[in-house]
Amino acid sequence: MYVPLHNPKIIANFARKSVRMEITMEILWLVLAWLCIVIGVIGCVVPGLPGVPVAYVGLWLAQLSERVQFSWVTLTIFGILTAGAVVLDYIVPALGTKNFGGTKYGAWGGTVGLVVGLFFGAAGIIIGPFVGAVLFELIAGKKTKEALKAGWGTFMGLLAGTLIKLMCCGWMAITLLYGMIN
Repeated sequence: MYVPLHNPKIIANFARKSVRMEITMEILWLVLAWLCIVIGVIGCVVPGLPGVPVAYVGLWLAQLSERVQFSWVTLTIFGILTAGAVVLDYIVPALGTKNFGGTKYGAWGGTVGLVVGLFFGAAGIIIGPFVGAVLFELIAGKKTKEALKAGWGTFMGLLAGTLIKLMCCGWMAITLLYGMIN
């Protein structure tokens, strides 16, 4: 097929379409990046959603745009933080339970309480792990005082883990915003 490239109208039309396509892709990458950041923040609170890893994917999606360019150092640091947050998400609640005299039953109860608490809104997410840990410790044969102490440890561990994840996602969001502004 012959395309007369010497015709200025054809060249201008092609250039306009090309620019529109670039702007559309630019917007797509940034919208997807912010969507990942938002899902990541939600995933920090909702069990089962990998919050920090999803937010990290958002940084890589933003990297595909022309507007935002992170250094390899920045992406590597966030990669290490993401891996650390994933590991700590499993360790911190268990440490909280263990340090307050809880058992694996308390840790499981805290997780079950968190999942059940999701159906009761923000208050359920806060109170659910505590109640779940206490109930599971009581079922396992602990005395009330010991079960309450273990429940408190589970709650504190889950709270600490959630705060760590939220800080990582927040830092990623701020970095993405800063990258878009500059």
